[in-house]
Amino acid sequence: MTFEELCLDPRILRAVTEMGFEQASPIQAKSIPIAVEGRDMIGQAQTGTGKTAAFGIPLLQRVDPHNKKLQAIVLCPTRELAIQSADEVRRLAKFMHGIKVLPVYGGQEISKQIRSLKGGVQVIIGTPGRVIDHINRRTLKLEQVGAIVLDEADEMLNMGFREDIETVLERLPEEHQTLLFSATMPKPILEIARNYLTNPETVKVIKKELTVPKIDQYYYEVNPRKKSEVLSRLLDMYDPELSLVFCNTKRKVDELVEDLKGRGYFAEGLHGDMKQSQRDRVMNGFRNGRTDILVATDVAARGIDVDDVEAVFNYDVPQDDEYYVHRIGRTGRAGRSGRAFTLVVGREIYKLKDIQRYCKTKIKRQPIPSMDDITDIKAEKVLEKAGGLIESENLGKLIDILEEHLDDKEYSSLEMAAALLMIQMGDNGAPELEKEDFGDTGAEPGMVRLFINIGKKHRVRIGDILGAIAGESGMEGELVGAIDMYDSYTFVEVPREYASEVIDAMKHAKIKGKQVNVEPANHK
Repeated sequence: MTFEELCLDPRILRAVTEMGFEQASPIQAKSIPIAVEGRDMIGQAQTGTGKTAAFGIPLLQRVDPHNKKLQAIVLCPTRELAIQSADEVRRLAKFMHGIKVLPVYGGQEISKQIRSLKGGVQVIIGTPGRVIDHINRRTLKLEQVGAIVLDEADEMLNMGFREDIETVLERLPEEHQTLLFSATMPKPILEIARNYLTNPETVKVIKKELTVPKIDQYYYEVNPRKKSEVLSRLLDMYDPELSLVFCNTKRKVDELVEDLKGRGYFAEGLHGDMKQSQRDRVMNGFRNGRTDILVATDVAARGIDVDDVEAVFNYDVPQDDEYYVHRIGRTGRAGRSGRAFTLVVGREIYKLKDIQRYCKTKIKRQPIPSMDDITDIKAEKVLEKAGGLIESENLGKLIDILEEHLDDKEYSSLEMAAALLMIQMGDNGAPELEKEDFGDTGAEPGMVRLFINIGKKHRVRIGDILGAIAGESGMEGELVGAIDMYDSYTFVEVPREYASEVIDAMKHAKIKGKQVNVEPANHK
C-alpha cells in the first residue's frame, strides 16, 4: 500500500515524499487507518518494521499546532530509542508548522528539558522514569493529553518500568487514545491492555523466519560525508563485474548515481519516480553489461532478476530486517559466491545488531581499505592480465621497440615497467580516510567518548558545547550522542568516524571565552 492510499494529511504526505519512502510497511498499512480513527490498538511487531511512523503519523494528524499544550506522549525503553523516534517524528512534522516534538530521558540535564518544555511542546517522547519526574515537577501537565503510545512495551516491562507506565496511564484524562506496540505478548502486557485499553483493535505483523543465504557479509563504520569515497574504494578493491547498491530513498539514489558517474563509474539509478520506459532502459543496460553498477531503492529493486550480481552494497542500512535479506539475496545466485557490504554511520550500529539477531547471521566488521590496499590490488590485477598476454601473445615486435628505446636511456627495463604500470592503473590520489583507532572509551557502539576540560562551574551549558562541536567540526548536531556535564569537565559522545575531526577542530576553539582541551576519554 502506498502512502497516498492511506489518505494522509497533505503536509505529512509531503514530508514522507521528501523523505523518499515509496511504500508503507505492513505495520504502517494496518495500523495507521485504525489509529487515525481514534481507536485503541495493540500492535504486535518487532523492531525494524517501521513502527515509529505507524504511531507518529496518527499522532501528528490529531495534534493541534495552534495549541501549545502537551497533547501526546510516547513512552519507550531507552534514551537511544527516544532520540531516534523524536528525530523521525520531527521529520514527519516538517511541514506542520507550529508542532514541537521533544525527547526527554535520563542522563540529560533536566534543567535543559524544563526550559524547552516552558516554550510549549505538543508531543513528548521519553523514558518512563524521566516522564514521571517531569509529571511530579508539574513541568508536564496532562490535562490536554489525548493520546499515549507504549512503544516496545515488553522491553519496558523487562527493564522494570511497569509501575511507572501504570502511573502515567492512571494520571491521563479519562478520554484518551492508547496505542500499545510490543514484539511479544507476555501475561503482564495482556494485563495492561485489559486494564487500560478500551475495546482495542489488534494488529499483528509477525515476521516469518528469515534465512540468510551463504554470502560473505561485512560492514564498515563510516563518516556520512565520506560514504561515497568508501563505496568507491570497495568497488575498486573488489572490482565486481555487476554490483547492486541499495539506498533508502529516491533522492539518495539520484545523488549517488551522479556522484559515481562523476568518478568515472558506469552507474544508473532505479526508483519509483521513473517511467516504465526509463526503468526498462536501465534494466536492459544492466543485464547487457553496459551498466556495471545499479543503484536502487528496495521497492524498485523487486523486479530485478539478474544471476550474475557479484556484490551487493547497502549504502544505507535498510529500514527493515526483511529488506536486508532481500537485498543481499540478489548476489550469490546459481551456486556462485557472493559478497554483501553495509556502510554504517554512528548509532546505525544498533540497527545492524538487530538485523544480525533477527536474521541469525554474522556480519563482520572490516577496516576501511587504505589507498595502499587499493594500489596493491590494482597492480596485482594488471600484472595478472599482463602475465596472460605474455603466455598467449607474440610480443616480439613490442620487445624490439622497448629495447631500442632503452638503449640510450639511463633507466632500466624494470623502471619502465613500473611507469607503464602506473599509467595503466590511473590516478590513485584519492583522499585518505583512515582515522586513529581510539579503542574502548566507554561510549555506546559506533561512538567515541571525548573528555572536555570545561564544566558547570565555568557557566557553560550543554547547548554551548553542542554548538561549539557542531560549528567547529561541521558535523550535524543531531549526530552528537550523550553529553554528561560535571562541575569542571564534560563527556561528549560523537560518531567514531568524526572523532579525529572533532579533536582537531576543537584545538583552537573557545567556549564562553575559555580555551578548551578535547581528548579521548580514558576507560578502564
